Amino acid sequence: MTNFNPLAKILDDNRLTGPNYVDWKRNLIIVLTADKIVSMLNAEPPELALTDATKEQRNAFDKWHEADEMAKCYILASMTNVLQEQCQGLVTAKDMMFHLKEMFGEQSRSARQTAMKNLMSTKMVEGTPIREHVLKMISFINELDMLGAEMDAKTKVDAILSSLTDSFNQFIMNYNMNKMDVTLSELLNMLQATEDLIKKEKPTVMLAEKLKSTLKFKPTGKNFKKKGFQSFKKAQGDKVNKITENKKPKGNCFHCGKPGHWKRNCRHYLASLKKDKPSERVQGDLKAK
Repeated sequence: MTNFNPLAKILDDNRLTGPNYVDWKRNLIIVLTADKIVSMLNAEPPELALTDATKEQRNAFDKWHEADEMAKCYILASMTNVLQEQCQGLVTAKDMMFHLKEMFGEQSRSARQTAMKNLMSTKMVEGTPIREHVLKMISFINELDMLGAEMDAKTKVDAILSSLTDSFNQFIMNYNMNKMDVTLSELLNMLQATEDLIKKEKPTVMLAEKLKSTLKFKPTGKNFKKKGFQSFKKAQGDKVNKITENKKPKGNCFHCGKPGHWKRNCRHYLASLKKDKPSERVQGDLKAK
């Protein structure tokens, strides 16, 4: 096959044999798009230029005829000899594509159903970069376009928005409220900007939640007054015990020899004072001091 442009090599390497109809048509569309004649696959021929036709009409017909002949060459040169014989007598590129669709259209229908299923069932996974997800969705949409599925621009955008995670709920709400109408490329840029804002706000939200969890909850009401007072009483008692423990004497009592108290607080010593004579009691007090 003579290469009309560098991309035509993919048609050389992937000639139409029948079972590969879907892949062949995808490659054909790529090549014709590069040559800006992809419209010839579905274009109706203009009215023939008669002798009394204007110059503009004759130019339009010549331009269309030239583009159609180029498209037919690409189609015929990228298929097997058997298929060439079946298509060679057809007048236009559109006629050729219609004939091939009649022969292998079931493959196209099955592929279209698969692509539609992929588009509708794909959901964004939390943490996936928005650009990666949207480009994946756009690839499904482009495949459907090449397979002949009829989807308007708004339906394509809705398919992408419905596949996003809850993180983009605010964006979707604003989009609907403002009745926006954007291309898929513009939508991708808008979603990337939104993703950047979400990433900036996320650390702040996490910090707020952490601070909230560390704050002490202060309940109110009768139950709290009762329980709160008991807790306070217990805390105060623990505090007093701790202070008392800190003030306990170190060493043994000079009277009984046991640790934990002074002689003046020793119960054995106090009991002995009651039995002693007044003179001995005075002497004992002096020693205690």
